[in-house]
Amino acid sequence: MALHQEKNYTIEDIYALPDGQRAELIDGQIYMMAPPARIHQKLVSQFTKVIGNYIDAKHGDCEVYPAPFAVFLNEDNRNYIEPDISVICNKHKLTEKGCNGAPDWIIEIISPSDPQRDYGIKLFKYRSSNVREYWIVNPKTCTVNVFDFEHEQASNQYSFDDHIPVCIYEDLSICISDLL
Repeated sequence: MALHQEKNYTIEDIYALPDGQRAELIDGQIYMMAPPARIHQKLVSQFTKVIGNYIDAKHGDCEVYPAPFAVFLNEDNRNYIEPDISVICNKHKLTEKGCNGAPDWIIEIISPSDPQRDYGIKLFKYRSSNVREYWIVNPKTCTVNVFDFEHEQASNQYSFDDHIPVCIYEDLSICISDLL
């Protein structure tokens, strides 16, 4: 949920939050983050393992990072996000602080407290920031919305039982039911 704001916030405001308090900054607006549920953490862990194993098996150049991992989406001081999963293929974007610029693939697992952020604000932000692929995983409805921005494809919706093709990797598909 966005805080009521009279001003535009910056990354310095994020870093000034009390220890343990997580938030994201999108276009100068702060969005506080609630602690994740167990299913959320299990999915993050399993996605990280499956994607990391795939990259390793293919001797790929991409790297996978689970949250909390800082992404400075527009390389400015008004945008700081922590996607649940970030896959970055350009190592020049990586610094000790995180990723400067758009990851190639982002996976967000819906939080029951603020689903409109992932389906609305982040969808627009990721598309306009040149993220190549974006997945919205909804554990409540057992669905996944896949957005292939690189090929400008319309979004596709899948169930957890489907083998979901990964757009940035032609030979990878993920069945979420198998992860659980």
